[in-house]
Amino acid sequence: MNLRQVEIFNAIMSTGSISDAARLLHVSVPAVSRIMSHMESRLGFPLFERVKGRLFPTAEAHQMYQEVELVYRGMQRLDRLGTELAGRRHSMVSIAASPSIGQMLIPLAIAYFHNGNPEVRVHFECLSHEHLKNRMLTGQVDIGVSILPMNHPNLEITPIARGRLVCVCPPRHPFAKKKEITVHDLREVPLITYPRDTPFGRRIEALYAEHDEVPTTSMEVGSPQNACALVHAGVGVALVDEYSLLGWPMGDFRVIAIEDAPPIMADLVRLRTGSSSPAAQAFMRAMRSVLLERGLALPAQPL
Repeated sequence: MNLRQVEIFNAIMSTGSISDAARLLHVSVPAVSRIMSHMESRLGFPLFERVKGRLFPTAEAHQMYQEVELVYRGMQRLDRLGTELAGRRHSMVSIAASPSIGQMLIPLAIAYFHNGNPEVRVHFECLSHEHLKNRMLTGQVDIGVSILPMNHPNLEITPIARGRLVCVCPPRHPFAKKKEITVHDLREVPLITYPRDTPFGRRIEALYAEHDEVPTTSMEVGSPQNACALVHAGVGVALVDEYSLLGWPMGDFRVIAIEDAPPIMADLVRLRTGSSSPAAQAFMRAMRSVLLERGLALPAQPL
């Protein structure tokens, strides 16, 4: 079956007659009838029974219709994608980010960008590491910002910001008066942490392993934002990235530096095979301005 036959078959099944299908597709009745007859001849079995001038789908037609609907919906999605891609070059920019940096920093950059480019439509979402990577590789996102390594030969990675891994605790916690702690100080403190098979969970496991320590876990959460909310509620202590703190008033909990904690880099991610649209370039400039204001920007690199 070619796509024209799929369209004809779908129209007949949807409308219930050849004449209605012809009107739906703006073609002649003989043309629809001829294509359907040719299709049945190629298949080797009838798709419709003709009784007193009416069409009744056969059991085979009903089975095929289930698959044809999937194909037809795929064609409609492809058509919408083509329209979106054409418009994106001039009037739309699509952005996706890791949840931590996407919680506050990217919205600040979007606001900065929108002030100077009110005519450009922005699509923004926070995604997990794997979803962000897949959206970038399939061209569904113009600009990605990730705080986790995203190595792939088809992706161009540009480091743009440098943050810290810090400890957050309630104001009355014994750590609250300290400016800096070590991993050894955390030895006996139950942590609000992350599953070991997640990127952030592996980051904390590696930090403890460097100091021959094993974290004591009080509970596991899905993201640093969840951890901050629990610390704010007075539940316990957590290790989070500095980017996640931008959305929280500093009076909600205490933030303590961790000695020898490795930096957390934020990378700009783009598809290597494509060129950035004028809208995307303008957003990248806005993002750099926000990073400079927050003291997080790395030395300028070509974007």
